[in-house]
Amino acid sequence: MITNETLHKKTPQQITALLYEACLNNLEDAKAAILVKDQVKANAHLQKCNDILRRLGAGINYEAGIIADQLDAVYNYMADKIIEANYKKDIPLIDEVITQMEAIKSAWQQAMVDNIDRQPKSFRQKTNAYEQTAVYED
Repeated sequence: MITNETLHKKTPQQITALLYEACLNNLEDAKAAILVKDQVKANAHLQKCNDILRRLGAGINYEAGIIADQLDAVYNYMADKIIEANYKKDIPLIDEVITQMEAIKSAWQQAMVDNIDRQPKSFRQKTNAYEQTAVYED
């Protein structure tokens, strides 16, 4: 587990990576629960995945262009598949979401390694000004 103090020291990019990992862990846990016929536990894990996808979608910077819109569409598609998998307790649907999430996670990790900011300086300044005045929930 990560403490609140440790979490507050993470960058937004690191938190996004943690959310991807948490989603994948919950998907795997849901599969395991389905295999042992623990429908309640599977439901809880799949609901957590949808909550994570909702939070990831809320964090998208739509001023980043078409890639942001496409990422939003992928998150929505995965959320729909998770709902369907939860209703049917369907492991192949969960595997499909896992495959997609692993691809996104891998691309995200590579972007963090490359760490090249291709945004114009004026856009970064606007974003920084917003982040300095934003109110965060506890």
